[in-house]
Amino acid sequence: MKRNDYKIVTIPEYRVIGMKWEGPYSEVQHLKEVIATVSDRLKELEYAVNPKLQLGLSYHLRKDGFVHYSGYEVTDDQVIPNGMIEFQVPEMTYLIAEHEKGQNIGQSYEDIYQWIQENGYVPFQEKEVEYYDKLPIKHEGYPVDRELEDPHFDILVPVLKE
Repeated sequence: MKRNDYKIVTIPEYRVIGMKWEGPYSEVQHLKEVIATVSDRLKELEYAVNPKLQLGLSYHLRKDGFVHYSGYEVTDDQVIPNGMIEFQVPEMTYLIAEHEKGQNIGQSYEDIYQWIQENGYVPFQEKEVEYYDKLPIKHEGYPVDRELEDPHFDILVPVLKE
């Protein structure tokens, strides 16, 4: 996505049900298993708001890795299936970009970080929480029809105006 195609959008609070993974970068292959499991269990989420969009919510709370929630947005009517958890995402303002198939994900995030710095924004951080990445919170929306080895997806980075 071209940098001038980025959007700034405020998204109201929403509820996610899925699974949590926490670990070091060296064990990220296990995260892929969690993502696949959540995808396979979509049928249990009868109140999914958009079943064609799997969410990946990453929080860089570890020096050696991160915490990741894989799930789907659901309505309040949805009960939490066994082995899954609920996660509330507060209202936030996001920079939204599209990562296209064939692009380097690291470069996509570097471009986003540069744009944030050049346009008077800062990455959002919760007060009194220690983060270990210059983009401490990264939300991604994956279409269910994506190619797993080279996916296209939306990137949402919470931001504040400086």
